[in-house]
Amino acid sequence: MIATLKKKIDLKHYLATLRFALYCITHPLDGFWDLTHEKRGSMAAANTILLLTLLARVLSLQFTGFIFLRVNWDRINIFLYIASILFPLALWCVGNWGLTTLFDGKGRLPQIYMASCYAMTPYPLLQFPLILFSNVLTVDEAEFYTVLSGFALLWAAVLFLCAMMQIHEYTISKTILFTVFTIFAMLVMIFILLLFFSMISSGVMYFISIAREIMFRL
Repeated sequence: MIATLKKKIDLKHYLATLRFALYCITHPLDGFWDLTHEKRGSMAAANTILLLTLLARVLSLQFTGFIFLRVNWDRINIFLYIASILFPLALWCVGNWGLTTLFDGKGRLPQIYMASCYAMTPYPLLQFPLILFSNVLTVDEAEFYTVLSGFALLWAAVLFLCAMMQIHEYTISKTILFTVFTIFAMLVMIFILLLFFSMISSGVMYFISIAREIMFRL
């Protein structure tokens, strides 16, 4: 009985935090403040929004009308499409947390991740209807699809700014400045990762060549 009641309470809290995403995208300043400071968000809801974003990204490849999206399936790697969201998100969270920690940022890494996921809400919210509409729209109505797709990305970008401003308690100018710095930090991390994997690959190839030489001489 107690376990059942606890599950109902947890489900009610999860649904409330998931529904709060709609408030965040329409009242970003108040919403993202309450998200972390008033603890009206949850990691479960953030993960759900991220999962819906990934699902919208994948389904758009399969079901978007051929007028708006032509896919060469021989060259498509579905895991790269998923990584195109997860990898930048991970770099953004780590880079933003690392920089803002040094400059009086109030947000912690889990809060940055949660707010970032909530900020992505407009993408699945608009992308799922657009997938359906793309199959009934004509070429003359293509601008409608293009404008709404761009609007979803622009809306999400504005929400990212509002989220970081409220979490770290920065001014808008300082938020924009550290957003630019975060993007630069992401590029630096990508360079370091590429350099690291290049060194690992070179080292592995070196030992493989030594092993082949020994086997050849034996």
